Amino acid sequence: MSWFFFQRSRRVPPLFRRYLSYEQKYQDKIRRLAEERGVAVSELMAKVKQEQRQENKPPIAPSPSGAGRKDSSPVKPLSSLLNLTRITATPHTSEQISALWTVFHESRSNGTGRGYVCASIPLGLYSKMAAKAAKYPMFVVPLKRGEKEEAAHEFYLLQWSFHDPPPPPLQDDLFSPPTRSQPSTPTVPVSTVMFTPLQEYKSRTTFATPYLVLTNYTDLAESHNTVLLHGELTPSAAVPGAPAADERYLLPQNDALRLTTSVQNFYLDASPDREKLLKAFHETPAEFDWTELLKHAI
Repeated sequence: MSWFFFQRSRRVPPLFRRYLSYEQKYQDKIRRLAEERGVAVSELMAKVKQEQRQENKPPIAPSPSGAGRKDSSPVKPLSSLLNLTRITATPHTSEQISALWTVFHESRSNGTGRGYVCASIPLGLYSKMAAKAAKYPMFVVPLKRGEKEEAAHEFYLLQWSFHDPPPPPLQDDLFSPPTRSQPSTPTVPVSTVMFTPLQEYKSRTTFATPYLVLTNYTDLAESHNTVLLHGELTPSAAVPGAPAADERYLLPQNDALRLTTSVQNFYLDASPDREKLLKAFHETPAEFDWTELLKHAI
């Protein structure tokens, strides 16, 4: 082996042979070019070789932190909130996942949890809710302003959107066998629910700013029978000049909780009266009874 190495080392490498031939053939031109640039021939050749190496340099591979499958969905991935790799590496019950989810949100905003809402939804209930939302993706939700019987109301436009199922979480070691709790490729679509003041939507339509956005993450729906709801209130800084209802946010924390509850009231635990309102809003809007809607204000 050593003999073969020395035999090879005595040979002129092909690349170096090409370089010598190139230099001999164009020696005069190289010298003139060096004189025009005011540099030595050796310096010019060194610069040319450096430029060639730079051109032939392979693209830099992405760092491990940025590696993984990219999803075209506009929704922030659940992996940006929870360490899914660690969660799926060891068995966790749905109750443990729910507890982790709650603790994570309670730790936000310096431990106050302000600006966020969360919930853990069993897959069966989420599927029922999503099926109705696919049929009735928009609605108007009234919030009471005051305790009096004839209190004023503020209306919020509720809008559902559905997105592609998330990609499965990646393991640290791609060659290790999947763990028992490792989820297969999810098939349940992710969904978002946006709440925008109706007056804001009327004046700015598609440019209106939602005050609350709920995201239903389905990454663990099939493996842990749990859909994780994550809600974020819009910071007041996002809308210059807008009044801050809760110091830092466009919506008070209590209003965010009430709007989140309205999703359950109309899309999951809907009474016949609420079901009728949903249907009329989409199928017979001329018959929609706003007075009846106020009876269901929170």
